[in-house]
Amino acid sequence: MLDALTLGRRVRTLRGEAGLTLAALAEAIGIAPSHLSVLENGKREARLSELQSLARALGVSLDRLLSAEAPTGRAALEIAWERAQAGSLFASLGIPPLPSRKSLGDEALRTLLALHGELERVHLERAATPEEARRANAELRGEMRARGNYFGELETQAAELLRAVGHEGGPLSQRLAAELATHLGFTLHHVSDLPPSARSITDLEHGRIYLPAQHPPGRDPRTTLLQALAGHVLQRPEPRSYAEFLTQRVESNYLAAALLVPEADAVGFLQEAKAARSLAVEDLRDRFAVSYETAAHRFTNLATEHLGIPVHFLKVSAAGVLSKAYENDAVRFPTDALGAVEGQTVCRRWSARRVFDEPDRFSPYHQYTDKPTGTYWCTSRIESGSAGDFSISVGTPFAHVKWFRGRETPRRGTSTCPDPSCCQDAPPELAARWAASARPQARIHSSLLAALPRESFPGVDRTEVYAFLERHAPAAG
Repeated sequence: MLDALTLGRRVRTLRGEAGLTLAALAEAIGIAPSHLSVLENGKREARLSELQSLARALGVSLDRLLSAEAPTGRAALEIAWERAQAGSLFASLGIPPLPSRKSLGDEALRTLLALHGELERVHLERAATPEEARRANAELRGEMRARGNYFGELETQAAELLRAVGHEGGPLSQRLAAELATHLGFTLHHVSDLPPSARSITDLEHGRIYLPAQHPPGRDPRTTLLQALAGHVLQRPEPRSYAEFLTQRVESNYLAAALLVPEADAVGFLQEAKAARSLAVEDLRDRFAVSYETAAHRFTNLATEHLGIPVHFLKVSAAGVLSKAYENDAVRFPTDALGAVEGQTVCRRWSARRVFDEPDRFSPYHQYTDKPTGTYWCTSRIESGSAGDFSISVGTPFAHVKWFRGRETPRRGTSTCPDPSCCQDAPPELAARWAASARPQARIHSSLLAALPRESFPGVDRTEVYAFLERHAPAAG
């Protein structure tokens, strides 16, 4: 398939063969030289009318202009190098890009590409065990983005199951959840010795579902049951890879959420709220008696498909570590070399972290943040559970905030992350004072063991360490 880089190099090559300057070709096709330069550099795609004009001006057929092969061996090297520098692995190295100028010879480009290929090989080898999960997570998130996080076939299954137990709308009661288990041929058994690694266990031979006698704080007992039933309804084979395991978990969680927050009821409710310019995740939570996290997840399922609103979702720990994320609104999450976001540290200027500083945890927290890809509005709330406090955030680009309650907030932030100078590097005066003297002992998150962090002391927030030392340093005598 033809891409913008290949087309741009072909136009530049054909222009050189025709003896045309950039300005002359631009004039011939009726665009500004700067626009043609951007096209030749592969930074934008050409419209069909421009392609036809280019073919005529260069004296070639449209088929030749659109050939998917690189026009020359040198162009193939340049294209490969541009693609390498655009990848997440190169971005993680923290080194400035190197343009493929004429002064950079073919042998130098081949060496650079070979070095990059060796780096990719090493990263893939490291990814063979713990990184396999991170790579699969990144790929799955891309698939969810492509479909707007909406699974129509699962919505249909949920609606059929709800009809089968006579659900007439509104929240799904525990009684109806139990009747759904009976409808599917299961009896429920609450036990106190469930293995710590399992939320529930389904005995297919005897038609039993074992559930914990006591649920951890913040865990809805309906969710545990419905996820177990969803796994049975979907009838997926035993996963053969971590990617299959993740896909099946996402599908089970989705179906369970679609049972708790039925599509037909939720869409009507959200459309009315949009018409009133009063969309709010907490209203969806209260309407269907679910947790804020479930409501936020469900909002991402329905917002793009039925409301035409692109969104992003984050679940972030009190330490700023990202555990769950989804986006289809071009917001840029922190990633590792494989494109995974889990275990990465979120910018301290995002609402997902600023909300922890708010004394009022009853009211939702709203904030506008100027980010590298645009201005976003976000609503955040803290939920507590057995694993600690997490912020749950849903955001949208500025163009869509008019539909949400809380858009009048005066809170603003500016983030240039992943630029380290935004919030990752300690202030120069603190670093100069303490960098040579600080030796903290990190409380390492298990997720950090799957990738090599950039810090000298993995898992440590150097700004907080240096500020702590500054506060507690003995007064100069």
